[in-house]
Amino acid sequence: MSSRPTLILDVHWRKIDELFAASDLELLKQHVELVWGRDEPIPAAILSEALPRASVLVAASPHVDANTLARAPELHTIIEVSGAFPDTIDYTACAQKGVQVLSCAPGFRESVAEMALAMTLAGGRGLVREHENFRDGSEHWLADKADTDFTLFNASVGFIGYGSIARATRRLLQAFDVSVKAFDPWLDPDTAVREHVELMELDSLMSQCRVVYVTAAPTRSNFQMVNEKVIAAMQRSSLLVVISRAHLIDFDAVVDAAATGHIRLAIDVFPDEPLDISHRLRGLPDVILSPHRAAAVHGGRQLIGRMIVNDVLNKLQGNPERQLQIARLEHVEELSSVDDAHKVAAIAADRK
Repeated sequence: MSSRPTLILDVHWRKIDELFAASDLELLKQHVELVWGRDEPIPAAILSEALPRASVLVAASPHVDANTLARAPELHTIIEVSGAFPDTIDYTACAQKGVQVLSCAPGFRESVAEMALAMTLAGGRGLVREHENFRDGSEHWLADKADTDFTLFNASVGFIGYGSIARATRRLLQAFDVSVKAFDPWLDPDTAVREHVELMELDSLMSQCRVVYVTAAPTRSNFQMVNEKVIAAMQRSSLLVVISRAHLIDFDAVVDAAATGHIRLAIDVFPDEPLDISHRLRGLPDVILSPHRAAAVHGGRQLIGRMIVNDVLNKLQGNPERQLQIARLEHVEELSSVDDAHKVAAIAADRK
């Protein structure tokens, strides 16, 4: 039997090469005994045999309770690779046993931030609208659309939730000299000062910013936070970029505001996926629609693998620094238990 620590790698419904570059996976294998590591679900017998000696469990859908922990005395780290802390883990039991739970959510930041920037530039400059106008000969040659179009340079931009995706997006926006504002009850004020971010209440952020990004994780308290009243506070023709979870928006109110021309909308995630083929949003002008593919680019999720390797090696070397998101009880208790339609859609797509 190997003297190296044992890592169970059960990433189904995701794919191994979706998460790991070949070089990162090889580096991991040099330091741990890798159990499973295939694109199919781990058989129950193999999982049961490996648990008693496992130090790390990496899974798309980890099911861990007190009984699981009792069977896994060596376990010190659980890493989920779906994108959010699931309610299938007993976080209190993990904390009591000193088992650290990590989420891969920060590993989406680069590809999702890139999409957010693309949507911002296209939305602000009316590229999609004029592209469609070009098709039927109604394009506006040399027209100055000052009533709707805007430049990103020196604009005020706001983030609803200032986590890893927001921070990565903000880094891409730095070249435009934007003024950054955020609504985030969990963000430490000292961190906001270091990041040069102005914290403010949601209504103020909506009224002051030309671009607003929805980048918060879903919780029990932020369901449909972006409602009709909040949207009404937005500047006319300002741009709402929904890039994290549709859980945070009142979808009908958002569509209504886009239909009347009060706001422009760029959206990658939806309450029900795929969006019904007859839904009116499909026919609205000045909207940018993306079928939940902000992270769906070749290699776009392999940052997750690099972070896993980094954090596992740091743990083995006694280094407390982590790149993945650490579960904290006070935050996990706020997480939404609502079924994530986006995850269901991703599973369905992967199984086709």
